[in-house]
Amino acid sequence: MKFAIAIQEGATQDGATIATHGGRTRCFLLFDAETGAEPTAAGRLDLAEDMVLHLHGDGKPHPIDAVQVVIAGTSGQGFVNHMRRRGIEPVVTAESDPVQAIRDYFAGTVKPAPAPEHPHAHHEGGHHHH
Repeated sequence: MKFAIAIQEGATQDGATIATHGGRTRCFLLFDAETGAEPTAAGRLDLAEDMVLHLHGDGKPHPIDAVQVVIAGTSGQGFVNHMRRRGIEPVVTAESDPVQAIRDYFAGTVKPAPAPEHPHAHHEGGHHHH
């Protein structure tokens, strides 16, 4: 299976952190992975500004169409629906490590991400409004 993991822009392969808002990220790490095998890095996908999934219509081809699963941090229902319409399984996770997120996917232990509908329900490390 092919996976695309939304990552923070400017991240390196080694220091990649899963990005929140999968529909707005422009960087994805690509992996090939199968049940019981360690995920294999398969390059990266860097999107032009006008190719971010949030702006890209359902009816047009997109480079993300080559994968079966997209993993991102906190993403709204619109992103989830958009991926499903493309035939791609969306996975939203609180995990920050891309390879661990793929392992979790196969193990059925994906860490649920906080719901984006509650933007002020930050957990440790979040910012506070004063």
